[in-house]
Amino acid sequence: MSSDSQGMGKAEVRLKWDPSPWNRQPHHLDIIAATYSADDFYGQPVYVVHYDSRSPDGTINMSRHSQTGQGFGYVETMTLELDRLASSFSRVVVGVAIHQNSGPKTFGDISNAGVLVVEGYKELLQNDFAQIAGSTAGTVAEFTRDAAGAWEFHEMIRGFDSDPVLFTAEMGSAARP
Repeated sequence: MSSDSQGMGKAEVRLKWDPSPWNRQPHHLDIIAATYSADDFYGQPVYVVHYDSRSPDGTINMSRHSQTGQGFGYVETMTLELDRLASSFSRVVVGVAIHQNSGPKTFGDISNAGVLVVEGYKELLQNDFAQIAGSTAGTVAEFTRDAAGAWEFHEMIRGFDSDPVLFTAEMGSAARP
């Protein structure tokens, strides 16, 4: 949780993984964010942001995207400008999904996978997906707005066994599927 009484302003989610061996199909992972209204905190997302989209108001977007994991360090980045989100939003859930185009893959099948959540230079979360190694998708973070309007960070490591499309519909559910 953020210790700043003003709440969080801007957070960044970074993702890394090693490329697949040269004789196999590339591993393709994606950061996904789903926004929820105060009226439907655990319901259907108002909108979802992923590699091929951004939020309608530009407050959540992908600044870096990889389809193979090639590169140094974190190869995919999503920025969330929480302080600019409309007051009608009270929750944002962020997760990671593995594309299943070339057969089933879980986090345990992907080497050196990891996620990092930062606010400026402050590290909020670093995780290697080991506790959800058997899952094909997983949530990593939840940002919620308190009664005063300040945003707070909560670690939310939950595994799911679904493809990216189904994951976007269930990632914000109240209980583990």
